[in-house]
Amino acid sequence: SALAKARELGAEAVIEQLKEAGLQGRGGAGFPAHFKWSAVNTQEETERYVICNADEAEPGTFKDRETILRQPHRMLEGLAIAAATIGTKSIYIYIRGEYTNEYRALQAAIAEVKDAQLSDFEIEIVKGHGAYICGEETAMLESMEGRRGMPRLKPPYPTESGFRGKPSLIHNVETIACVPSIIHNGGEWFKSLGKTE
Repeated sequence: SALAKARELGAEAVIEQLKEAGLQGRGGAGFPAHFKWSAVNTQEETERYVICNADEAEPGTFKDRETILRQPHRMLEGLAIAAATIGTKSIYIYIRGEYTNEYRALQAAIAEVKDAQLSDFEIEIVKGHGAYICGEETAMLESMEGRRGMPRLKPPYPTESGFRGKPSLIHNVETIACVPSIIHNGGEWFKSLGKTE
């Protein structure tokens, strides 16, 4: 599996593969993924979190929803690779509250692999409350912590002070779902599929 390969490679090599791949955030900002992973890994604080932003409240968007419904295991393996790489067991998935079928699909997928690939990780699904602004990562963190979903001032960035004030690696569904293929086939393979700039 890609998770086993990632563990074999080690954190530095995994991040290097993401860098070679040119993987960028697919939530809109296009921020290079490897920067986030590196930033979390360089923090002295060892309590860390991996968070998947599956809020997808932009009108007319459905790419993340389709991934959750059709290939939830790919997303889950990507989250597991991220958690293993930054040295945490804590994975959170913040999902749009209206995504009932998607929520069930995730629950079923987690149950299927809980005793195998995901046995080392604690996964919690958090339902959003229909606030469009929570698609922004710091507003999502506020919501997860039980407050009104409003963006935080930056810096500090979530990689330094995110969920519960701890270093947090946040990606949307599409971004994290790309990770297993990159680890399995290599960064150069992913880059060869199309433009990354």
